[in-house]
Amino acid sequence: MTSAPADIVDAIGIRHQKVVGRARIISVVPSITELLFDLGLGNEVVGRTGFCFHPKAKVKQVAKVGGTKDFDLEKIRALEPTHLIVNVDENPRELVEAAGQFVPDVIVTHPMGPLDNIALYQLLGAVFRREREAQELTTWFEAAYQEAVDVTCSLPRERVLYIIWKKPWMTISRDTYIARTLAAIGWEQAEVDSPARYPEIEIQSLLNTVDRVLLSSEPYAFRPRDVSELEAMAGGTSGPEVSLIDAEMTSWYGSRAIAGMRYLAQLRGDGVTQA
Repeated sequence: MTSAPADIVDAIGIRHQKVVGRARIISVVPSITELLFDLGLGNEVVGRTGFCFHPKAKVKQVAKVGGTKDFDLEKIRALEPTHLIVNVDENPRELVEAAGQFVPDVIVTHPMGPLDNIALYQLLGAVFRREREAQELTTWFEAAYQEAVDVTCSLPRERVLYIIWKKPWMTISRDTYIARTLAAIGWEQAEVDSPARYPEIEIQSLLNTVDRVLLSSEPYAFRPRDVSELEAMAGGTSGPEVSLIDAEMTSWYGSRAIAGMRYLAQLRGDGVTQA
């Protein structure tokens, strides 16, 4: 390691140094694991969670260290990482702080809206000396984002209810990456009277206050039968449109957000009801 420019700063204001030589990176954030491979860092990723599915063929060669909420500190220690990449929303603070006792460099991420992907690319590109690759991703993301805005800006804005869990029913607040991503294409998440960012709801009272209900593919894997159930609860054809949506395209930041913006533009622009 060596000294770095003072502007390499993560989401909580921690300054980081540029890597000299080969890094040993553990990512406990699925979307960032994919981003690291797309930055050309796959050979330096030595650990990941069991939920880090992409890129499918390549991550199979990387050791698992548990889940996003319960990663195994001893497995991480045994892999002797130089860097651990975490996220404010996805990883428990106490586990991150415990890992920080023996991992030399913990990089904290926290994108709060689609345009924050640019800073994320630049942060990791700067730390791991992949500035050119980061700039390429930035160019591609900016094009996809602008295309999505252009395709949807003339459409009437719709009020939506994005559902992430069942038993209990749970949604998202407007203060989330997902909600801001949906807003970019004209889908405004319904306000919920709760301070939680991922609150439980009484869904029956909300169904007929929105134009559309979106059932995400994760963390709860909604199926067509759930669409039918909610359509019946909402009064059939007189209620809001209910559809499935690919959550990787709404909640995964990083390089996946490039495809995500294009997916959402098509979904909104074409009026597709099943994702």
